[in-house]
Amino acid sequence: MTARPTVVVVDDSPELRAVVTARLQASGLFEVVGQGGDGGEAMMLAHAHQPTLMLLDASMPVLDGLECLPLVLAVSPETQVVMYTGFGARGLAERARQLGAVDFVEKSVPLDVLVDRLRALVATSAPRVGREARALRVASEQDDVAVRDQQLLDEHLERYREVFDQAAIGMATMTLNGSIVRANPALVHLVGLPAEELVGLDYGVLTRQHGDLLDQALARITTSEADSVVFDHPIEARHHTGTARVTLTPIRDSGGEPLYIFAQVQDVTTELALRRSEDVFRLLVSAVEDYAIFMLDVAGNVASWNPGAEHIKGYRADEIVGRHFRVFYPEEDQLVGHPEHNLELALREGVHTEEGWRVRRDGSRFWARVAITAVYDDTGLHRGYAKVTRDQTEQREYEEQLRVALEQQSHLLAVTAHELRTPAAVIAGAVGMLRDGDRDEEGLGVGLDQEQRAQVLEALSSSAQRLQRLLSDLGTASDVQSEELELEPEQVSLRHALRSSADRVMAAHGSERIRVQVGSDVELVVDPARLGQAVDNLLENAVRHGRPPIALRGERTADGVRIEVSDAGHGLEPELVDRVFDRFVHAGATAGTGLGLYVVREIARLHGGEAAYVADGTDGRPAFVIDLPVGAPEH
Repeated sequence: MTARPTVVVVDDSPELRAVVTARLQASGLFEVVGQGGDGGEAMMLAHAHQPTLMLLDASMPVLDGLECLPLVLAVSPETQVVMYTGFGARGLAERARQLGAVDFVEKSVPLDVLVDRLRALVATSAPRVGREARALRVASEQDDVAVRDQQLLDEHLERYREVFDQAAIGMATMTLNGSIVRANPALVHLVGLPAEELVGLDYGVLTRQHGDLLDQALARITTSEADSVVFDHPIEARHHTGTARVTLTPIRDSGGEPLYIFAQVQDVTTELALRRSEDVFRLLVSAVEDYAIFMLDVAGNVASWNPGAEHIKGYRADEIVGRHFRVFYPEEDQLVGHPEHNLELALREGVHTEEGWRVRRDGSRFWARVAITAVYDDTGLHRGYAKVTRDQTEQREYEEQLRVALEQQSHLLAVTAHELRTPAAVIAGAVGMLRDGDRDEEGLGVGLDQEQRAQVLEALSSSAQRLQRLLSDLGTASDVQSEELELEPEQVSLRHALRSSADRVMAAHGSERIRVQVGSDVELVVDPARLGQAVDNLLENAVRHGRPPIALRGERTADGVRIEVSDAGHGLEPELVDRVFDRFVHAGATAGTGLGLYVVREIARLHGGEAAYVADGTDGRPAFVIDLPVGAPEH
């Protein structure tokens, strides 16, 4: 029987693997030689079996199908990988083909359709299977063989006829001079010649100009008592080019004299390719630096070490081989036996995966994604574990940053909506009063008195200023983030700049009083609009979140000028002191956008200065300060 195409099924669903395997086996067209539940097992199974086909699930734990596909093809280049997935996205199919998949099959298709798709993939190279292959029988005899030899051949051939014709490898009976008397279907397929052309043919013709190897083998059999002779030669048929391994065994009479030759011819191209792939695999493992790939013995001691392991964990091979792998775990995990427990899980379940903290040689920790797979030999004996570790620290930090960014964005949207709601309500109410305040219920004009109109207009002005300040902070923060904020510096009086900010804030808040103190006036080169924005923000914070009296001071320092804003409040909570100028940092859900102080600091820095919070200001009260140089900022 001609060997059927071999298949490995990899899917994280045991039930699906069982159903697909049963259907492929029942078809009689394929032989399922292995099953796996994740990408790590896919790579190991590809390396071990070199299958004709691999059904590979796209979504799996540890290593998904897209991640492990290049690794599978690296260790088994001849394997045709079919991506078998529950996702129908066009982009996923295109990506799978870019990585080397030969087909993309959705799990929703009937199993019979799946079988047909797989059969079509191997139709051009797979050997014929089932009844058609079993029906191939070569039974002709060689007319020019001596009757005496033919009778002897018949006596022995009868005993091997059934196994001979149904064998998966090529078989032939030959005369002592190498002429083929009988060939089985497997040999017919291997060499690509009809059975009738093989009968009577000198086997040396099939060796592709290596007939001397056959002559030497026949000489050893006829001149010695050798039980068998083996040699390799190239084969080149219509459907295949590779290497054949021939084993010649003499059939002897009771006196030990050879009667005829029994030949087994096996295609070892795959075996040789496997050896080459093992070399490629070793090179691959040695070249990979993003993954620590190494072996453990049955006790958990490190048995091999690749450059990726050295890169990630910091140990050289001579420092770690032979030591127990528990050294990679934090001390708290070692104390509770977590490493040993992981080996137990891998042995029981076949593979164990997890994410957690691991320890490098220098004692530093990193966040790792780990897969431990139990490894067995061909006899089923447990030989150890394969361990794959990937440093996920940067990915974890990125995910944490993304989470924080989303929280900050959510807070900004909520607070912005809150900040907009009050001035919007004031403006809407004021407009309504101005529009309807001149009429009574009968439509007669009653009018607003002068004081009422002044109050309405003051409310409108205050709300407009509040909106402008919010928009200004949002715009400035955006410009800072995109590095597009530019200054327009000019010479400004410190006393005039501070007095202008105090007037704006007092006008917006009516009853609030701000005490402005400037020891001696100083002329400095700044962008007056940006400086005003920064000072306004500090005063707004004092008005909204502090307690009166509020003081605004300006003074000359040895390095330039210092602007200080203080109030009678209790100051910042200790946990906010180191972060208060960071973007989106706020004291609570109603504390503002978290942009005001960030904008203050960035404006100060653009001027070559700095902003800070001091727990003990000029008058002993907590204060926010801006330190600026007198001259123009350098850029």
